[in-house]
Amino acid sequence: MKIRHDLTPAALRPKLSRFWQLSAQKIAALEKTPLPGGGAPVFTVRGRYTARGWTEWTQGFQFGSALLQFDVTGEEQFLELGRGPTVALMAPHLTHFGVHDHGFNNVSTYGNLWRLMNAGRIPEHAWERNFYELALKVSGAVQARRWTALPEGGFIHSFNGPHSLFADTIRSLRSLALAHRLGHALCEENDRRVSLLERLIRHAQTTAQFNVYFGAGRDAYDVRGRVAHESIFNLTDGRYRCPNSQQGYSPFTTWTRGLAWILLGCAEQLEFIATLPDAELQPFGGRRAVRELFLRPALATADYFIEQTASDGIPYWDTGAPGLTRLGDYLSRPAEPYNDCEPVDSSAAAIAAQGLLRLGRWLGFRVSSPGARVSSLESKKVGTRLETRDMRHETRDTGRETQDSRPGTRDPGRRYWNAGLTVLNTLLDVPYLSTSPKHQGLLLHSVYHRPNGWDYVPRGRKIPCGESSMWGDYHVREAALLVQRLADDGPYCTFFGDQS
Repeated sequence: MKIRHDLTPAALRPKLSRFWQLSAQKIAALEKTPLPGGGAPVFTVRGRYTARGWTEWTQGFQFGSALLQFDVTGEEQFLELGRGPTVALMAPHLTHFGVHDHGFNNVSTYGNLWRLMNAGRIPEHAWERNFYELALKVSGAVQARRWTALPEGGFIHSFNGPHSLFADTIRSLRSLALAHRLGHALCEENDRRVSLLERLIRHAQTTAQFNVYFGAGRDAYDVRGRVAHESIFNLTDGRYRCPNSQQGYSPFTTWTRGLAWILLGCAEQLEFIATLPDAELQPFGGRRAVRELFLRPALATADYFIEQTASDGIPYWDTGAPGLTRLGDYLSRPAEPYNDCEPVDSSAAAIAAQGLLRLGRWLGFRVSSPGARVSSLESKKVGTRLETRDMRHETRDTGRETQDSRPGTRDPGRRYWNAGLTVLNTLLDVPYLSTSPKHQGLLLHSVYHRPNGWDYVPRGRKIPCGESSMWGDYHVREAALLVQRLADDGPYCTFFGDQS
């Protein structure tokens, strides 16, 4: 990627203004057009959203998109398009024991509503607050119970079964984090209380150990920052067996959306952990150990994304996809969504953009409107006292230091922050921003499941292109909201609440 250092949130205001106008049109258009056969919208075919009934894992993104639109514009119609369906339709997702997607469906709906009420954006009503908080508590506990115990630790297993650990699931840790923040726990047989924070940390630990590579020689394809979509375990003795991939090209290449999930999931958990008192982290080795657990994979995946992405910040769907060899030096030029060899994945770019921004800010890069300024200090609450630490001496990646995380580097997060803005700047314009009123999607050139052939290939083309996904549309809105807040000198937005 060719990182642009001239970009600031304020410089993106014109693009953001057009983006939110188009976003409003897309939300309204989808609301007026029932999907064939019912169900949640998943991806578009010829510009129209279609459903793929199964776990309905994208339903929360549909209603959550309306809530993000309200967050930015304050238009009541979007609040009701998000709040009404959440109350009417989302309850089955709270008690769905068969999926690993609670952080997608429930934090995007109940979580956004709870956050908006905390921020005073919607009126305070005790019973409505209790409703949102109860939903988040239930979701966190139900997600945490989908647990595979290992000799050391364990993980929330995917819908493939108890042997399967997905990279995606690290973003469902949001549901455990919110439930823990609300004082909830999982109660097992004989009233045994299970800490949701413990399950959150243990899952992250297992993901970092087995789904992320650090160039330590685990296998012949161990490249620092590479990600395996799935890890397989022997349930008889709990031993790790091998990497696997459901949606990527192979277990030994990197499906870029899986990498993006880990990058963003780790970055936002770094923000969450910073708000917890020392006493809560002490059972897990203390603040430094828990912080390193998330920081190490965040840095590795961020660096790999930057290294393996086209110059404009848009990745191809898998870094080892075989057709890439026919594209020549494809990393040195902007991505080509209309090529005839391999598709790009704009949804991976949208997810990664937010991860890069959050990581850069956490590492110490601060922004003020209308320009940007750098601070190497991060402040966080620890119990009742405010602790300020110098990030320059605490961003070393175990085994190998990155260029921007060396002790003594003045701006440890600037590279990642500017990389995130570079990606978002590209996504906020054609050919990725959908400007046609005839197309229901917002973010074009998203890919769902290339190996299964689920993505639409237009007539006359050889690969999928020109279509949208509900998760791509939602996550580009999340990234745009984050930058819009900073452009307007507003509070910094996290899944657990607005921060000053």
